[in-house]
Amino acid sequence: MKSPVVKRSLVIANHKTSVSLEDAFWKGLKDIANDRGVSLSDLVATIDTERMHGNLSSAIRLFVLDHYRNRTVLPAVEKQRDQIARVQPSALRAD
Repeated sequence: MKSPVVKRSLVIANHKTSVSLEDAFWKGLKDIANDRGVSLSDLVATIDTERMHGNLSSAIRLFVLDHYRNRTVLPAVEKQRDQIARVQPSALRAD
């Protein structure tokens, strides 16, 4: 059985490194880089410089997870905020 983890080599800050991630995380990472108009190596370099602890593979997984979690959570929060904004003016009126 083929392992779902794929090891790829990248150049980050002028040095070559390898990162092992599941295919779904590689696809998500590539999509994020494409959406932002940056190279995969540049995006990984940014993740690498901003991580607080843990290895690079874990930092990438968390980054991708946060990206997609925020895409689904933010619209729900904005909808709730809009609903509250529609209710507040009538609640503040003195009848």
